[in-house]
Amino acid sequence: MKYLPALTALACCTLAGAQPELQVTAPAAHLSVSDPLALSKQTTEDDQTDVAVTVYNNNLALVRDTRSVKLLPGETTLQFMDVAELIKPQTVSLRSLKAPGKLRILEQNYEYDLMSPEKLMEKYVGKDVRLINKSEDYGFYEQAAKLLSVNGGPVYQIDGDIYLGHPGNVVLPEIPEELIAKPSLIWTLDNEGTDHDVEVTYLTNGISWSADYVMHYREDEATMDLEGWVTLNNNSGATYRNAELKVVAGEVNVAPEPMPMAEMAYAGAPAMMRKSADMQEESFAEYHLYTLPRRTTIKQNQSKQVSLLAASGVKVDKTYEFRGQQYFYSQRTPQFPTQNAQTFLSFQNEEENQMGMPLPAGVMRVYQADSSGALQFSGEDRIDHTAKNEEVKLFLGEAFDIVGDRKQTDWRDLGSNAYETAFEVSIRNRKDTPVKVDVVEPMPGDWKILEKSHDYEKVDAFSAVFSLEVPADSEQILTYRVRVTY
Repeated sequence: MKYLPALTALACCTLAGAQPELQVTAPAAHLSVSDPLALSKQTTEDDQTDVAVTVYNNNLALVRDTRSVKLLPGETTLQFMDVAELIKPQTVSLRSLKAPGKLRILEQNYEYDLMSPEKLMEKYVGKDVRLINKSEDYGFYEQAAKLLSVNGGPVYQIDGDIYLGHPGNVVLPEIPEELIAKPSLIWTLDNEGTDHDVEVTYLTNGISWSADYVMHYREDEATMDLEGWVTLNNNSGATYRNAELKVVAGEVNVAPEPMPMAEMAYAGAPAMMRKSADMQEESFAEYHLYTLPRRTTIKQNQSKQVSLLAASGVKVDKTYEFRGQQYFYSQRTPQFPTQNAQTFLSFQNEEENQMGMPLPAGVMRVYQADSSGALQFSGEDRIDHTAKNEEVKLFLGEAFDIVGDRKQTDWRDLGSNAYETAFEVSIRNRKDTPVKVDVVEPMPGDWKILEKSHDYEKVDAFSAVFSLEVPADSEQILTYRVRVTY
């Protein structure tokens, strides 16, 4: 047993009875600190001169990491640290920007067996360690021990006796070579130069983005203000500091991994879309690429929002729909329960309408001012990727004050899969303002309307739409007869 002075660097050790702590004695460096070539065999984000991140819709990102390194000529090894934990190693590429063609990879390893107290202890099972303890009489003292097991807690052999657990600190002589502090790419390189600016490119999982939109709808003016945001979530296991950020809208195909055999708010903006301060959009391959005009830091385990677009004075149409079903026409149907009309907002994504930018898929949330002027949430809907000059249509929910009843007034089986039926649809508007309600009837098979109280539009081969103007606090009744052949 070896006694140590009470006032040493180990004065932070735990008292007897406390859980053991772990200390590791680092091995002495074999390289001269005056040799910059030798020191550059390990590179961290401190050597980083540029980083760019492009994020796709399917939880995938492309990282371009540029660093300045010095390497020994000939065959040499480089440990490239501070990469994403969820990196796809098979996608890594490396090139020298200063001396293209003079640096190539002979062998690549991705090391992700990260250091932890548990793994360090596991690596020393069956080996000798040192235990630092504290005695009231002698202060801190050291004992030699052999670590027998760590299953359910450490088991030591000390002077022939077996100890289940042990107070004090466990001191290990060095860090095992197979354990590393951070995920790292380790390359064996064929190098013909010394100074390099290396650009490392790789794909990683764990970074995703979505588009979120906030709409301030002015019902009295039938206009809206729109703000779009890119919401970014980083769980890749790395931080990207002062990065150039791009996002790609569109469904980029990614080959599936082979399965194992056993598994097989409004701020007074001008009435136009503001683009200069938001993300810049461009066509890229069959997709659309959005670039943040300034750099940003994307931290690990962080959700970040950056501005995508802003527009004001966009014309919006509000419509109400009362919908039927195809099965209504081939059978007798009982009295239908009262239904509420569905509410929709739609607008044209055109430059003439203060828009005209391809809109990534995402959730569009609608807010309206109440009688006091305070904004209230009035519904949301998810939009698909929407090209410019296309319509955006949002379903907001059911209208409380617009209700309807449907009654089948006649039904006949004409034989040979032909039927004739008549309906009466009553639409009641309990609002203080007039509304227009579209009664949308999905017609199956070959159909012909024989009688009608209101005009209709055949919007496609299987739909007839009757548009009813319903005054405030009043009722409109639609009747029609149709023959359907299957």
